[in-house]
Amino acid sequence: MFKNIQGPELMIILFIILLLFGAKRMPDMARSLGRSVRILKAETKSDTTKTEEPTKNPEA
Repeated sequence: MFKNIQGPELMIILFIILLLFGAKRMPDMARSLGRSVRILKAETKSDTTKTEEPTKNPEA
């Protein structure tokens, strides 16, 4: 979906975001986005390690 976005289009999108939210809020938004991505990666990593562990048979 976003594979066709190139330099000029990306610059226009970033400029519109800057106009909408202002320069003061942009660092806070980027920081919160980074935290969200970090949390998502940690959760998916912990989920894959949980599924790779052998499951115990509760009936035995």
